[in-house]
Amino acid sequence: MTLAGLLAALAVAAETAAAATRVVYPAPESVLDRRHEDVLELVTVALGRTVHEFGPYTIEPAAVVMNEVRALEELRRAGGAVNLVWAGTSRAREKEFLPIRIPMRKGILGFRVSLIAAGTQARIDKVRTLADLRKLRVGQGVGWGDVAVYQANGIPVVTAEYESLFDMVAAGRFELMPRGITEVFTEHDERSGEVPGLAVERGLVIYYPWPFYCFLNRADGALERRIEMGLRGMIKDGTFDRIFMKHHGESIRRARLDERRRIDLVNPDLPPETPLRDPALWFTPRTGKAHP
Repeated sequence: MTLAGLLAALAVAAETAAAATRVVYPAPESVLDRRHEDVLELVTVALGRTVHEFGPYTIEPAAVVMNEVRALEELRRAGGAVNLVWAGTSRAREKEFLPIRIPMRKGILGFRVSLIAAGTQARIDKVRTLADLRKLRVGQGVGWGDVAVYQANGIPVVTAEYESLFDMVAAGRFELMPRGITEVFTEHDERSGEVPGLAVERGLVIYYPWPFYCFLNRADGALERRIEMGLRGMIKDGTFDRIFMKHHGESIRRARLDERRRIDLVNPDLPPETPLRDPALWFTPRTGKAHP
């Protein structure tokens, strides 16, 4: 290739790169943190499906590890370290950020099975009502939106950084570490060798409506439209459900939701715009399928 040809090719490559949609999301908080692989796959496929309408894209983790609070702080300012954050929703969050109101885990995070210290199973077997549950403490990550749900229902909460919670529950600093059923078994399997006494609780499920959305900066409407277009197409042709079940089918089976004692909590901060009446967006445990 001649020098002129090389320079022309580099110019085209630079122009293409400049025009590409750049997506930066929060990096995993540790080498064992695999909580968001499902959401990352869904977003990546959605971006890939919309190249014709919106052009090329890149997607990468942020260079700095951050918890949810820090990630949202970065999202709040234009040009921050991330421009896409996935998190549970709330009225305030939907006013501050731009939500894509498609539950990325079909609402399944609202079904909470707990990590516990193995020796406390007998005590938890006696929990039958919300009043019983209020006698126990739950552990949650710093900045997690679930904290407000438990507090609103009168349940004591202990907060700490994510990776500290596993040792703390095993040591009895609190009795329950409620996790989404898409998370609890993987977290236990990966950490039980390093955290003696860590166990998955066997008989209780806590439920509250908990949509888990993608959020963007208010000024980033083009990216919001692109991701939503891709996700809607995936829902329509079944790709969304196939990815959902690939990541979560085994957890759904292991959770045995229909066999557990269920305690429902109120989520007082659930936005009125939540699309609860669209059955294609939600998981229903009665059928064990991705949607009714």
